[in-house]
Amino acid sequence: MLEGDTVEAIRKLKEEDGGSLLKFGTGELDRTLLENDLVDEFHFWYFPVIAGGGQSLLDGIDATHLELLDVARFKSGIVVHVLGPKRDD
Repeated sequence: MLEGDTVEAIRKLKEEDGGSLLKFGTGELDRTLLENDLVDEFHFWYFPVIAGGGQSLLDGIDATHLELLDVARFKSGIVVHVLGPKRDD
């Protein structure tokens, strides 16, 4: 559980040695992470299903430019795109 200011708590965790931080799902925390440049990678899973609803990850966020880092394909038809925020060099 994160205590105190969420942004500062996540920045502190990212500075520590150890594994990756992984977050599943969509919600308000996603927007906070994006707005504060705390996302290193997105793993977008595309399923061969058409569904007509759900919460949008990017509601209320200006354009976020991404670059493709990797792609994984599965026999089931699922495709996973690994994308990272496009950095100005």
